Amino acid sequence: MIYLELLFTFFTIGLFTFGGGYAMLPLIQEKVLSHGWMEMEELTNFVAISESTPGPFAINIATYVGAETAGPLGSVCATLGVVLPSFIIILIVARFYIRFKSSKAVSGVMFGLRATVVGLMASALWGMLGTVFFRSIPLAWSFLLHPEFLCSAVIFIAAVIAALKKVNPIIIIVCSAAAGIVCGLVFL
Repeated sequence: MIYLELLFTFFTIGLFTFGGGYAMLPLIQEKVLSHGWMEMEELTNFVAISESTPGPFAINIATYVGAETAGPLGSVCATLGVVLPSFIIILIVARFYIRFKSSKAVSGVMFGLRATVVGLMASALWGMLGTVFFRSIPLAWSFLLHPEFLCSAVIFIAAVIAALKKVNPIIIIVCSAAAGIVCGLVFL
């Protein structure tokens, strides 16, 4: 039954991923693609939508995948699945945190998890770069002059510069979306 499969899959993703939604991305990507629920390009679009809409990224992406796969009840199952492990874990952690917060072992675990989260986010980024920058572009050096690549690269660089200059993220998202619309209408 698809509803139980969505619940269990997203419960597993929520249970075995530390560091928030972006750290979940490689596991979400692997599970969604292996189940055949979406293609990589469609998942990449859902990631962009999930990032652009209000709310936590992991909940947004689970809701979108569930809705796309099995309608409204599918979105409830996927969302519940991704949220439930965190809810249970935070109840347990809150209960024991005061007692163990100064433990060297706990500090060591947190240090190791931070490095893992960065690695998982880098893995997800690497996997999506091909879909974003090189979609339907030949893999020779000529892709550097392809309008899709140039538009994506310019938008990416402008967003990074704006973020480094501490521009409000909402402004960056709105401007990036507007630039993407213009590029899409002109070049794609």
